[in-house]
Amino acid sequence: MIVLLSLDSNTLKSLLLQSNPNEDSISEEQSAPPTTWSGPVSYGQAVKKAAPSVVNIYNLKPTPTRRFPLIDDPLFRHYFNNADQMRQQRLQSTLGSGVIVDNRGYILTNNHVIESAVEIVVLLHDGREALADIIGTDPESDLAVLKINLPALTPIELGNPNSVNIGDVVLAIGNPFGVGQTVTQGIISATGRYGLDLNRYENYIQTDAAINPGNSGGALVDAYGYLVGINTAILDNTENTVGISFAIPSDQAMKVLYNIIENGRVIRGWLGIAAQPISAMLGSAIGLERGNGVVVTELYRGGPAQLAGLLRGDIITHIDDQPVGNGRASMNQIGEKKPGDLVNLSIIRNARQFVVTAQLAEKPLISR
Repeated sequence: MIVLLSLDSNTLKSLLLQSNPNEDSISEEQSAPPTTWSGPVSYGQAVKKAAPSVVNIYNLKPTPTRRFPLIDDPLFRHYFNNADQMRQQRLQSTLGSGVIVDNRGYILTNNHVIESAVEIVVLLHDGREALADIIGTDPESDLAVLKINLPALTPIELGNPNSVNIGDVVLAIGNPFGVGQTVTQGIISATGRYGLDLNRYENYIQTDAAINPGNSGGALVDAYGYLVGINTAILDNTENTVGISFAIPSDQAMKVLYNIIENGRVIRGWLGIAAQPISAMLGSAIGLERGNGVVVTELYRGGPAQLAGLLRGDIITHIDDQPVGNGRASMNQIGEKKPGDLVNLSIIRNARQFVVTAQLAEKPLISR
C-alpha cells in the first residue's frame, strides 16, 4: 500500500536534516549561482549604444581596365588607334566602415578604405546617406578623417584602451563583405602589438573577434559599448579572419583626428636618425640585455640627433629612461611627442656611457 504525503518546505527540510546528521545546515544560498560575476549576460545594450555611431562607407575607386592581349600586335594595332576604351578606367565600388566620433560629423576610418576614392558615400545606421569630404589622412598609422553634414548624429562614447585587459570581452561592429552592419564577439588576446610591418607606427590591440574585409575602419567596443579601438587589419593572406585581428587604440586614433582637424595633417616628433637593432654578439660584448638597443646607422644633416652630438655607431639604449628594445616601440614613443619637446638619450660610445638631450623637430618632407 502506497501513501502519498503532502509536506511543506519546512517539514521537508527537517526530514533532510535528520537523514544527514553530518550537515549543519542546508540553505537556499548553497544552491544559488555565485554572485561575484559582474559582467553583462547579454551584450544587447552595448550594441544598442554603439551601433548608431558605426557607418558603412561606399567608395568609388578608379581601377585600370584589363589590357587587350593583341593591342601591341602590328597586325591589330590600327584597330585600337581610334578607340579610347582601352585607356579608360572603370569605377569599382568598394566597402568599408567608419565611426562617428563627433556630433559635427567627423568620422574615423582607415586610410586604406578611402585611399584613391573618387566619391565617398556614407550610409548611417538609420538609413540616411550623405556624401563625405576627406578632411585628412595619415598613411603612417592607416587612419583617415571624413566629415558629413547631417543633423542629429550619434557620436560614439569613448572608452579607455589603457584600462583594457587580456581576456576582456570586446565587440567588433562593421560591414563585413557588404552584408550590412554586423556584430561579432571575442576577447582581447594581446595589447601593445607592434613590429608587424603593417604600418610605420604600430601599437595594436589584438582580438579574436571575427573581423573580415569590410570591417576595416569599424568600431571595437567593450562589453558596455564604449569605443576602445578602430578595427584595422587581419593576420591572413587570404583576407579571411583566422582569429587574430588588430585594432588601433581609440585614444591614439583620436590624437590623429585632432591633429588632422587642427593642422590638416599629423605632426609628430622626429629625431632624425636611421637605426637598426644591435646583434646578439655585439650586445653580449658590451654587456647589454638581449634585444635592448639600436645602433645609429645614419644621421640626417641638421636633424635633432646630429645637433645633440650623436655620431654614427652610437648605441642608444634608453629614451627618457625607457628601454628602446628593438627600436619599434621607441619610434612610437618619439612620434607621440611634439616638435620642440626634449628627450634624454642614453648612449654607449667606445664603451663609455653618457646621456645627451635632443630637441625634437618636425620631419621635413624630404629629409637629409
